Amino acid sequence: MLFSSPVFLFAFLPLVILLYLIIPKRVKNFFLLLVSVLFYTWGEKELVILILLSAIVDYCCGLIINSGKRKVGLFISVFFNLGILIYFKYSNFVFSNLCDLLSVFNVSIENSTRFANVVLPLGISFYTFQTMSYTIDVYRGTIKANKNFIDFATYVTLFPQLIAGPIVRYSEIQHELKNRKVTVDSFSKGVERFIIGLAKKMIIANNCAYLADAIFNLPDGEMSAITAWLGVIAYSFQIYYDFSGYSDMAIGIGKMLGFNFPENFNFPYISKTVQEFWRRWHMTLSNWFKDYVYISLGGNRKGNNRTYFNLMIVFFVTGLWHGASWTFIVWGLFHGLFIIIERIGLKKVLVKNRIVSHFYLLLIVTISWVFFRSENLSYAFNYLASMFSFNSSINLDFITYYLNKEVAIALILALVFSMPIYKFIKARLLHSQLHQLNKSLLLLRPVGLTVLFIICCMYIASDSYNPFIYFRF
Repeated sequence: MLFSSPVFLFAFLPLVILLYLIIPKRVKNFFLLLVSVLFYTWGEKELVILILLSAIVDYCCGLIINSGKRKVGLFISVFFNLGILIYFKYSNFVFSNLCDLLSVFNVSIENSTRFANVVLPLGISFYTFQTMSYTIDVYRGTIKANKNFIDFATYVTLFPQLIAGPIVRYSEIQHELKNRKVTVDSFSKGVERFIIGLAKKMIIANNCAYLADAIFNLPDGEMSAITAWLGVIAYSFQIYYDFSGYSDMAIGIGKMLGFNFPENFNFPYISKTVQEFWRRWHMTLSNWFKDYVYISLGGNRKGNNRTYFNLMIVFFVTGLWHGASWTFIVWGLFHGLFIIIERIGLKKVLVKNRIVSHFYLLLIVTISWVFFRSENLSYAFNYLASMFSFNSSINLDFITYYLNKEVAIALILALVFSMPIYKFIKARLLHSQLHQLNKSLLLLRPVGLTVLFIICCMYIASDSYNPFIYFRF
């Protein structure tokens, strides 16, 4: 069930919120558990058993750790979560690569496609990381195990962020699981955040996708340098507004229900180094890897060489987390390589010129998105070759057809709102002496949000099926 689908917007969400606000406090978590299971079952059917099993296992592991058998409980949790993640997400990748390796030596394996039909459950990368963070934190003693299974299962299955994050740690909402309050202010902020996220998806991301998909699907030999750059720029905006839009909607729904989920994006394209980019992009994942992988490996406490090794391990796993493909692995290692180069000395050079450092960051990130978007490495390298081959002719008919006025406006909006202009104007108005202007803008704000929502509904009514990019991770 997509956040941007009519059944969710006009049936599921309004009904859930209405019932949630009127039912007694003591049954709110049980109600959220039921509707979250329904939400997941709507698209995944019997695979809902997997997430419920994950909740049961990690709930029990928390109690085992709390009873004194710390290593046993942690081992079971990590083994189970990584086990289901590896099987459902990586078994086909591992087996197909093994078959390719053996074929070099003329060795064939019977039933070599046996893993091809393994279904990837939606959100498995997100909820396994959430539940592992819980047991690791219980093991470290930073939180206590939850003895109420309904509360814990509600945390695991909470539908706003279940499918594509943000990755919410138990410690971040443990108090709200027991005691939370929905106020008029928090609810209105939640509605505003949801509409902004929906607009990011429907108005900007989907229009950018229209152009990006057309260019990335061009046959070999028909792509000029300008077309290639246009395609990857459109995709850069698409993935940012698609994913940050989902995060905004999740955070918004959370506020409507009394939860405060962590922020997941902070204008990553204004960064000046790759290191800063990862402090602003998918922040909950970056912090997860830093706290549970990088620091566990020793962080930067064992010398430079070990630090560089740890960073490459983290970004190898980061790439692999995004998908079972060599393109994702190369994408992750590419980022890790430049973070190491920056630590060695490039960062000291970059800080001397903000404009140069900003263009450096955009160039690196844009090139990296080619690997992220490509189906295989061969296509990625061919696409990169097209980007830097300036002797090819431009197909103006193709560009003018796909780069229509609607897409052009979406690209302009994408560029403008990739910078914190809205936050800047809002802050200035709050501190200005023009109180009358502030009052007028406060009145216009709900009108503007209503118009924005109507525009989104018009897109929803006319659009084809277009899921969020991060659903497949």
